[in-house]
Amino acid sequence: MSETKQPTQALPITVNAQYIKDLSFENPNAPQSLAMTGEQPHLDVHIDVQTRSGPEDSYEVTLLIKANAKLGDKTAFLIELAYAGLFTLKGLPKEALQPVLLIEAPRILFPFARNIIADVTRDGGFAPLMINPIDFADMFRRHFVKAEDASVSQQTGTA
Repeated sequence: MSETKQPTQALPITVNAQYIKDLSFENPNAPQSLAMTGEQPHLDVHIDVQTRSGPEDSYEVTLLIKANAKLGDKTAFLIELAYAGLFTLKGLPKEALQPVLLIEAPRILFPFARNIIADVTRDGGFAPLMINPIDFADMFRRHFVKAEDASVSQQTGTA
């Protein structure tokens, strides 16, 4: 028995542009922070995704990455990056819009943002910060579970 395979259809997504919206790197305790102490800095990395609609099926998706490295109680470095892409989504059902904007678009942007973070931290005198791959689908699920829990709490009057 032979199985007929349906051709896989690509997402109706076009990347029109990718760009740095904002980039900040601080090395407030240099040159002391650059001394090779052998101590690994404590890293705190936060990632968020924001979307904004534009004209004619276009959307701006911004990947926000903030990383703070501390050596003891002193900041070694602080980096903040807002890296965005302008996407066109044609023929996408309304219910598929959020998953594409909050999962697929950041997945496209992430390798470029990761490279910028690595280059800037290296150019700042530190080992390149190589952020681990991000599961944007899991971020999306957790965001909506949290939103549903908040909605239920508001409806039942609990906090």
